[in-house]
Amino acid sequence: MADKAKFITDLNARYTPKGESIILGKGILDGEVVPEVNVTIPLKTINRHGLIAGATGTGKTKTVQVFVEQLSHAGVPSLVLDIKGDFSGIAEPGRRNAIIDERYGKTLLNWQAQSFPVELMSISGERGVKLRATVTEFGPVLLSKILDLNDTQSSIMSIVFKYCDDKGLPLIDLDDLKKVLQYVTDNPQGKADLSNNYGSISPASLGAILRSIVALEQQGAALFFGEPSFDVEDLLQQRDGKGVVNILRVGNIQSKPQLFSTFMLSLFAEIYMTFPEEGDAGKPKLVLFIDEAHLIFKEASKTLLNQIETMVKLIRSKGVGIYFITQIPGDVPENVLSQLGLKIQHALRGFTAKDRKEIDKAVENYPITEFYNAGQLIQNLGIGEAFVTALDEKGIPTPLVHTYLISPESRMDVLTDAEVADLTSRSALVAKYEQTVNKDSAYEMLTSRMEQAVKNAPPEVPKTTRKPKEEPGMFESVMNSRAGRTFTSTLAREGAKFVLGMLGLGGRRR
Repeated sequence: MADKAKFITDLNARYTPKGESIILGKGILDGEVVPEVNVTIPLKTINRHGLIAGATGTGKTKTVQVFVEQLSHAGVPSLVLDIKGDFSGIAEPGRRNAIIDERYGKTLLNWQAQSFPVELMSISGERGVKLRATVTEFGPVLLSKILDLNDTQSSIMSIVFKYCDDKGLPLIDLDDLKKVLQYVTDNPQGKADLSNNYGSISPASLGAILRSIVALEQQGAALFFGEPSFDVEDLLQQRDGKGVVNILRVGNIQSKPQLFSTFMLSLFAEIYMTFPEEGDAGKPKLVLFIDEAHLIFKEASKTLLNQIETMVKLIRSKGVGIYFITQIPGDVPENVLSQLGLKIQHALRGFTAKDRKEIDKAVENYPITEFYNAGQLIQNLGIGEAFVTALDEKGIPTPLVHTYLISPESRMDVLTDAEVADLTSRSALVAKYEQTVNKDSAYEMLTSRMEQAVKNAPPEVPKTTRKPKEEPGMFESVMNSRAGRTFTSTLAREGAKFVLGMLGLGGRRR
């Protein structure tokens, strides 16, 4: 039996911050809840990122819900990427039941059913705030990453953007970009203008770029590119003193990997370039929760992993915390895992030799403890229990503590369709971004120019001397080809590449 008095003294010394904090639960020793030990996390260290891991069915989603609720109570807004679609119930009050009564009888804490302010968001046309960005805001470098272009094709994209800048052709949506490519490929005036002033460009390379754009469109990107652009400052709302919980529903991520990467690239780049440096703030400005994080790291190259590590290091200075939710810590690369200050580990199951190796690896990443046999206990944690280690206010890792987690105060279930409709109908942000703005841009301007050129063309030669009908241009050939129509299926098989979108460090040009 461990020394209970020493356990209380040692844990309270490290889990009692002087500044603002959030509570996750109570300490457990020898299988019994110790209500004298509050497991609290300083708000000032939340931007040092974290990991929430555990096998399926061990309570990770409910832990995220508790975490987000506590942040909201402290006035900190969050953005949750809800891949499984089971998080929206936070917008409605929970219901007391026997399990909650038992849990709070042991913790000696008060439980109060309540809802939290929520904004539902979408990048694929579902109900909610429509997240959009313009092609110009992405710029040639970031757009080339999304389209998975090679170095030569990326250089051509830069030339096309330069051409549009010089000619005053706004690139708002993908129709604009396709129209420009058509103009400089199949139109004699456009081809000559581009060749004389910017250099010759291979039609094959332009065709490859066009096919990539078509593939992106077929995943629904036409809904994402456009105006009005989403302002990331709108993620920082409070209502009645509570931080707003922004929920991005991306349940179809696996079937639309490029579209998801487009959003991630836009979001992270915009946050990094827009938010000011925070210094040593008392609490974070925004916290991001990325569910199913293994989808990000599954097939990442060494270069990409370096970019992820760089992003995790840099964005904390903006007062932003990033939390990865996955099944095993081994899903997250070592260099990234070492940057995560808070770790909440639910139970792991050792069914196979590989599973047992992952358990050993997970235990090695936690501080040594005299109160638990971590390697054995990690396989026997109950639902709603977890190992926790964090950073104290001085940035020093806290002792590993077996934690009896508190319950969510909001509904632990999804919203009904009627509730989603009601929530979105009352949202000022939904109204702000609902209607697209279709200004005159490159598509309209070049269409007008090409129509005018047809009107000003010399009369058609007599039928007897008419030239043979021309073959369709490269643009039309690509648009009508089988490759152009089915290119998405190829990209779907390469879905893991979507992670390239997450880590662009560029920003929008406003």
